[in-house]
Amino acid sequence: MDIFENYESIVRSYCRQYTDVFYKSKNEFIYSEKGKEYLDFFAGAGALNYGHNNEYIKKYLLDYIENDGIIHGLDMYTHSKRSFISEFVENILKPRNLDYKIQFCGPTGTNAVEAALKLARKAKKRNNIFAFMGGFHGMSLGSLATTSNLSSREGAGLPLSNVTFMPFPNGTLNLDTLDYIETILEDDHSGIEKPAAIILETIQAEGGINVASNEWLQGLASICKKHDILLICDDIQVGCGRTGDFFSFERADIVPDIVILSKSISGYGLPMSLLLMKPEHDIWKPGEHNGTFRGNQLAFVASVASIRLREKLDLDNSVRSKANYIKGFLETRVCTIDSRIEIRGIGMIWGIDLIKIDDSGLYTKIIKECFNRGLIIEKAGRNGSVIKLLPPLTITEENLRAGLETLEGVLLDILSYKPKLQENSFV
Repeated sequence: MDIFENYESIVRSYCRQYTDVFYKSKNEFIYSEKGKEYLDFFAGAGALNYGHNNEYIKKYLLDYIENDGIIHGLDMYTHSKRSFISEFVENILKPRNLDYKIQFCGPTGTNAVEAALKLARKAKKRNNIFAFMGGFHGMSLGSLATTSNLSSREGAGLPLSNVTFMPFPNGTLNLDTLDYIETILEDDHSGIEKPAAIILETIQAEGGINVASNEWLQGLASICKKHDILLICDDIQVGCGRTGDFFSFERADIVPDIVILSKSISGYGLPMSLLLMKPEHDIWKPGEHNGTFRGNQLAFVASVASIRLREKLDLDNSVRSKANYIKGFLETRVCTIDSRIEIRGIGMIWGIDLIKIDDSGLYTKIIKECFNRGLIIEKAGRNGSVIKLLPPLTITEENLRAGLETLEGVLLDILSYKPKLQENSFV
C-alpha cells in the first residue's frame, strides 16, 4: 500500500473503504491480488450494468482491436460511430417513438451535464436552472452548481451560481413540491428568476434512492411545457436498463427535452457520454462544445454489443423479475430486523434507509463488515445513512441471493439482533 500512500493524492475515496488491491474481475465478482473473491453490489457506481468483462461484449472489442480498428477519432466519421448510431436509433429510439439528435460529449457524465446546461441556456436565453435538493449531477463547476451535497460543493473554491434548488418529493419536507414550483414560477414577487431548464434524476441515486412517482414526473413535465422550460433528465446512473426500462422516464410516459446518458451506455465500463436532444434544440455552432476524447471508438463498439446483448437476454424482463425478488427479500428479511428500517427502490437500484437508527458510525461499520465478508456495497443519502444496492443487471439469481443474505447477516450482527426463525421467511 505504500506506493499509493506515498504518491497518490489524498483526494482518493473509494479505496479508503475497499482497502484490498484488486487484480481481476469477471461478471459479478472482483478478485484481490491475494485471491479473495468479492461479490460486487456496486457495479462501478452503475457503470457496469453488464458486469465485469462480459464475454459477449469482450469478443466485439477483441475482434475490433485485432483488426486495427480506429481507436481515437475525435468527432470524425468512423465505421464504429456509424454502427453505434444505427444500432441505437433502430433498437433504442425508434421502438420507443423517440425523436432525438445525438451529441457525443467528452467521456464523462459531468461533461454531458455541462453540455446540457449550456445548450438549455443558449436555447432559452436565460441563466437560471432549477435543480433538486438531494440531486447529484457531477463535480465540474457547472454540474456541481446543480449538485446539492454540501461536502461536494465545498471543493469548488468559488461561488456556484445561477441555480435554484427545489424540494424533491422524498419525504424530507411535508409539502406539495409541484405546487411549490408552480407558485414560484407564477409569483412576480418570488425573487427567483425563471429558469431555462429543470434538471432532475427520476430516481435520486446519490441522494438516497429517492424515487419520483409517475404522477409527479408527469406533473413536472406539464409545468415545464406550460412555462416554456426545458426538462433535462439525468439518466447517467439509473438509465441503460437499471430501472427495468432502458430509460428511467419511460414508466411515466414522458419525453424530456434533453436526456443525459453515460456510465453504462458503453456496456463495458469504457468512458462514454451522450446528450440526446429534441431536434429543435440542436442549435449549436460547429465545435461550440467539443473535446479531444468525445469519440471513444472502443466504447462505440462495446455499446453496439451491449444493445444486442439486451435483446438476447430479454434484459428488461429479467431486471423486473430480479427487482421483485430484491423487494421481497428486503421486506421480509431486512425490514423485520428493526421497525425503523425503511426501504426504497425500483428495478435493480434499492436503498436501505437507517437514518432513524441513531448511530453516526453505523453506516460505515456496515459497509466495512460487508467488505470483510466479501461483499462490495456502497452508502448514499443524507449523512450516508442509506445502504445502496446496485448489482450488475446480469447477476445470477444465486449470487443475488447470496449477496442479500450476506448483507442480512451483517445487519443482524451489527444491530445486535439474533437471527429469527425462518419458517415463514422469504426464500
